[in-house]
Amino acid sequence: MMPEPVLPGEFSSVGASSRGDRVTGGGGPVPAPRGGAVEHATSDDLAPGRTEPRVLLIEDDAADALLVEELVADVTPGMGMRLTWVRSVAQARAELARTVPDCVLLDLHLPDASGLEALAAVQECAEGVAVVVLTGLAEERTGLAAVAAGAQDYLVKGRVEPELFGRAVRYAIQRKQTEKAAAELQAGKLRAQENARLERGLLPTPLLNGDDSVEVVARYRPGRSQALLGGDFHDVVQQPDGTVHALVGDVSGHGPDEAALGVALRIAWRTLVLSGAPTQRQLRLLEEILVAERAGAEIFATLTSAVLPPDRRRVRLVRAGHHGVLWREADGVRWVEVPGGPALGIVPGRAHWPVQELELPHGAGLVVFTDGLFEGRSGPDGQRLGEEGLLRLAGTLTGLPAEPFVDRLIARAEELAEEYGGLADDVAVLHLRWSDRRKEETGA
Repeated sequence: MMPEPVLPGEFSSVGASSRGDRVTGGGGPVPAPRGGAVEHATSDDLAPGRTEPRVLLIEDDAADALLVEELVADVTPGMGMRLTWVRSVAQARAELARTVPDCVLLDLHLPDASGLEALAAVQECAEGVAVVVLTGLAEERTGLAAVAAGAQDYLVKGRVEPELFGRAVRYAIQRKQTEKAAAELQAGKLRAQENARLERGLLPTPLLNGDDSVEVVARYRPGRSQALLGGDFHDVVQQPDGTVHALVGDVSGHGPDEAALGVALRIAWRTLVLSGAPTQRQLRLLEEILVAERAGAEIFATLTSAVLPPDRRRVRLVRAGHHGVLWREADGVRWVEVPGGPALGIVPGRAHWPVQELELPHGAGLVVFTDGLFEGRSGPDGQRLGEEGLLRLAGTLTGLPAEPFVDRLIARAEELAEEYGGLADDVAVLHLRWSDRRKEETGA
């Protein structure tokens, strides 16, 4: 028995196994012909593993809509579809705001858009959805143009058998999914490449004289949101006279803007050190760069700068909003936090960062790091490890050489935070210590 005619202003939809069993349209549900139920799509309809694709038909001609309904009804058993009919791009936008179909069947002659304009309008509000264009017998060139413009396929009205129709819709959906997967893969590769470039800028190779006079252990660990780089950075530069300059910093926030800002600050710092600029001038110029380059006034950067003169007896520390450092000696590890000034960018042009000089015992090591190392949550109460917790943790590693000390310290912090998804923030660590090799070789 043929179905009742679809009258203008009504909506008729056909499911997989019988005509008129699911009906929506005209911007909302209407009574289904022949006693069918009324149903709108829900998020469950689009769950992975659902076998019946959801199809949105955009067609203003009731007779042509009926032809599509017949095709859907006669699709090979087991390959059914859920069909929703709207009469214009405006109604399609309203429907797409409520539900996301797997495929759109688009007539190119609509009351409010026609030709490739209609295709562009649908693609704008149905990004990622397969589109199959419906054309007349004399409009195959238009169909080809639509495919060239991004549609997955075109069908000629009145010249399509049910089996071919079902296959075309399903293949269009699969092609779109393949395109999306390929695009996401390419985007992922580009993000990875960009992240790698930014990481190389944030974490350079220390610039040393090559005489093994100083031991440097540098480490970086991304936080659990590894797709978003943070602004943690470090650098070490040794001047021709043997003076060692070291820097560890952290730009607030995460993302490519913060990472790029961290790169800019690190490169500027290295340039200033090589040019012989004193520490106070270094920080003033770094703050000027940060203020000029930052994306918003809320962005700031903390850092600790260390200078080890070649006499090996002293270390000069400057702290800008940063936390303390770990001081390693033969009898244990202690927390050292010298007086400092505000983070860069907090009070631009008005800050002062005092230089604090400390005696450096023979064999002592200095560990400078970003706060991601102690801000991870741990224990049954989910409290942060904190500075005191990190100091206790470092105390259990007393006596280890520099490299295993740093690696075990990071690993233990990660283990403690594992229950809560790992370290939430990036971690940059520098371990600095004068080496005994040069002394042994020269007999000095």
